[in-house]
Amino acid sequence: MSLYVKDEEVNRMAQRLAAIQRVSKTEAVRRALEHELEREEQTPTLVDKGLAFARALRASAGPNAGRAADKAFIDDLYGEL
Repeated sequence: MSLYVKDEEVNRMAQRLAAIQRVSKTEAVRRALEHELEREEQTPTLVDKGLAFARALRASAGPNAGRAADKAFIDDLYGEL
C-alpha cells in the first residue's frame, strides 16, 4: 500500500528527516509515526488526570476529611461555641 504526500512542506520535512537519519523517506516517516504513537500512548488521558487530581486532593484533605457537616461543624467554621 502506498502513502502519497501531497503537501510539499510535509514532503520536504520527510526528506530532511531521512537525510539527517540517513534512511529512506519511508523509513523516516515510519520512525516518526512510531515515535508519535508511543508518545501519545504514554500521555495520560483526561480521566487519568482527573483521577490523579482527586486522589491528590483526598490525600491533602487531612484527618477531618469527610467529617459530617452538623451544627458543631458549622459553628466551628464561624468560630462560634
